[in-house]
Amino acid sequence: MFLILKYISKLLKALASEASPGQIAGGFILGMIIGLTPLMSLHNLVIVILIIILKVNFGMAILSFLIFSGIAYLADPVFHNFGIWLLEKESLQAIWTSMYDNEFWAITKFYNTVVLGSFLIALILCIPMFPLTRVGVVQYRKHIHERVMKTKAMKWLKGTKLYTVYNTYQKVRG
Repeated sequence: MFLILKYISKLLKALASEASPGQIAGGFILGMIIGLTPLMSLHNLVIVILIIILKVNFGMAILSFLIFSGIAYLADPVFHNFGIWLLEKESLQAIWTSMYDNEFWAITKFYNTVVLGSFLIALILCIPMFPLTRVGVVQYRKHIHERVMKTKAMKWLKGTKLYTVYNTYQKVRG
């Protein structure tokens, strides 16, 4: 219960925070890429560095990572099949061979069907997800936030000892 409360609280705080919709959407898509692709990949190190450099919303990146990690588990067969299709495509054989022969590209593990398939699908998903997330944040702030805060569930949640303890813990943590 505490863990669920923690993530709901983080989501609501991120959506209502001073962070721009672009920062929240940026955190969302970068977390999505890490969540959809195998964790121990070189490109994920680059994504983590981008999260730090670009000043995107870190909480949203973590939340997105957690959500998309579960989705990735279910989508691995799709990633694998897409990766096989790409690696076996006759017109791309020269590219794959030259990448595999190059030490840098070899350590990216793009010869792995799941790494290649999941990474390219994640990149493709960034195209619609960034603007959709941005618009969603703006619409949430404009139309939904006040209603969520006035719901009986939110009033009940704010009145619980667990919420008080969690809020105190957050204030102490800074």
